[in-house]
Amino acid sequence: MRRKNFKRATHAADPKFSRIDMGRFVNYLMEEGKKSVAERVFYHALEKVKEITKEDPVAVFERAIENATPLLEVASKRIGGANYQIPREVRPERKFFLATHWIIDAARSKKGKPMADRLAEELVAAAKNEGNAIKKKQDTHRMAEANRAFASYLR
Repeated sequence: MRRKNFKRATHAADPKFSRIDMGRFVNYLMEEGKKSVAERVFYHALEKVKEITKEDPVAVFERAIENATPLLEVASKRIGGANYQIPREVRPERKFFLATHWIIDAARSKKGKPMADRLAEELVAAAKNEGNAIKKKQDTHRMAEANRAFASYLR
């Protein structure tokens, strides 16, 4: 029996900038279905970014996502009783997902400030190729590079 065709999810753009990537970012930021709270946090973070950098916050956001986007990741595969970490390229849909989650998780892991401030700091740090999200990307690349010998096991 054939499988049903997979229908890709269509994402709505955010209301303020009419950008799909920002709409997706807000959705990933959202907790317990509270989208208005997530939007408020995100837009306040963009205002803070503008105060900190004196640049266009949309450009800083784009640069942060681009810098945090991984090229390689590792996937576990069981071969002959042993599990190998096999490096592989990240699918285009997954790149944005990983980058945004690393930025959001890095902001959530900090304590003592409002979420908008923490998110703004992490976006600015990622735009400068610094911060925990960039460290996560570098760790992922390092792991893939260390397991390059197993790349032939890909399929």
